[in-house]
Amino acid sequence: MNQRTCQMSRVTCAIGATILCFHFVLSSLALAAPDQLFYEPRPAMGTSFEVYLYAPDRERASELFETAFDEIERVEAALSNYRTASELSRINASAANAPVVTDPEVFTLLERAVDYSRLSDGAFDVTVGKLMKAWGFFRGAGRYPSNEELARAREQSGWQRVKLDQRVRSVSFLTRGIELDLGGIGKGYALDCVARVLREAGVKAALISSGSSSIYAIGAPPGKAGWPVRVPDPMDRTRTVSTVLLKDQSLSTSGSYEKFFRLNGRTYCHIMDPRTARPVEGMLQTTVIAPEATDSDVLSTAVFVLGPQQSARFLDKIAGAAAVFVTDRTGSERIVEIHWPNYQAPRIKTENR
Repeated sequence: MNQRTCQMSRVTCAIGATILCFHFVLSSLALAAPDQLFYEPRPAMGTSFEVYLYAPDRERASELFETAFDEIERVEAALSNYRTASELSRINASAANAPVVTDPEVFTLLERAVDYSRLSDGAFDVTVGKLMKAWGFFRGAGRYPSNEELARAREQSGWQRVKLDQRVRSVSFLTRGIELDLGGIGKGYALDCVARVLREAGVKAALISSGSSSIYAIGAPPGKAGWPVRVPDPMDRTRTVSTVLLKDQSLSTSGSYEKFFRLNGRTYCHIMDPRTARPVEGMLQTTVIAPEATDSDVLSTAVFVLGPQQSARFLDKIAGAAAVFVTDRTGSERIVEIHWPNYQAPRIKTENR
């Protein structure tokens, strides 16, 4: 069976535009600021983290950047399943043999991930790692698995097979082969950690992004109501689905164009529906606003899997959550919003494509 991986020029880096094309708005924000606006990107967690912040001078900004990126490194060292020495890798290697006692921070995050797995009825699943590997999306661009590979991956997945004992902070796997995968929550959690240390350092206005997926806004630029963030159309990044102002909240986007392959005329994206063990179809992009980046990171994946109808009931359970969907349909069903601020559906739907 022939297959080939594809790159779609119309959607390449579309999510990257979510970080806002800040370059066309930040210069005007800086003019009115008593402090200066500084920016620095660095690679981390398999992507590029970017920090925009206001500081009195470059020396102070450099100190703050070091604080931020040191915190990202600390989180990655604990949570990466690409690092054999990480706490997550230690748990994955041993929790099927005996309960593994972990530290309070990692245990609390795992509790949160399992809670979201339960709350979303498995649309988000912290054990999706084996399915990602079966479909070739772990370190790869994707491939179609054999029936045997898929059956084995299903046997080695399922959040219900993870046991957390709060009394001793231990993690146990009820089935051999289970692997925890924090790819759908870890980057958002890192942003929340950075926001915490920057606030402790006295930062009043900053915007932090984790590559192409999540953003967290601390305060607002001086004299402004918030940080303007543009959500692009995944099929044409020059078009805008929505522009929102973020202040002390987060925004995360999941898209079918980040990793995918085509086979026999069908497109298979890297976002799995753990309930069917297959990539999601029919959805191009979901963007979620939530109070914390840990939440928006998880939610953008969960609602991508659930779709608009089921997500409406799901998001009603999450305080402060809002979402906008871009589907592969046409007309009024192409863009759907749930509690989305200042959404202008008629304008978006009537634009010529």
